[in-house]
Amino acid sequence: MQNEILLAVKNFHGHMCPGLAIGIRVAEKALIEMGDRPGDEEVVAIVETDNCAVDAIQFITGCTFGKGNLIHLDYGKNAFRFIRRRDAKAVRIIVKSENLRRSNENETALNRKIREGIATKDERKKLNDLREQRTNEILTMPLDELLVVQNISPDIPHRARIFNSVACDRCGEKTMETRLRILEGKLYCPECFDALMKK
Repeated sequence: MQNEILLAVKNFHGHMCPGLAIGIRVAEKALIEMGDRPGDEEVVAIVETDNCAVDAIQFITGCTFGKGNLIHLDYGKNAFRFIRRRDAKAVRIIVKSENLRRSNENETALNRKIREGIATKDERKKLNDLREQRTNEILTMPLDELLVVQNISPDIPHRARIFNSVACDRCGEKTMETRLRILEGKLYCPECFDALMKK
């Protein structure tokens, strides 16, 4: 991956880390499998995690929530599906976690200290150095050692649809009509509906 793309992804996400590096490599493999960066909504990414990797996938592949061609499944797995609409080609890319260096006890202890707010400046630097080392390992590892690609049968999602927005009868905020709930003849956004159901 070109250095200017790596820098742009880092700037988009806010920092470079192992999770972002995984997303960069997954996106790289997805472009190999699907062809160069596709046109609007031509490729759909279905991500099975909500970690840092997803930011790289959005940035590099152009699949985004706003366009409706980035879908999140909350499975907690480092697995990512890509579907090309024009010919229904579909792959699932899985991270070979067994080939990634595991956190050692020292790194785990440093993470705990940082979370608890008791890490020294030197300890924070040490953890950053370890993360940088792991990130570089991921970015330079051969793709076939890092990732498994499975051909899958796609369930092609619909293209993004635009619906009318209607005011909620409780809060007055405009809400997509397909998300409104009806209770006693009135229309409620999901948040207001849930609040009324708790009463």
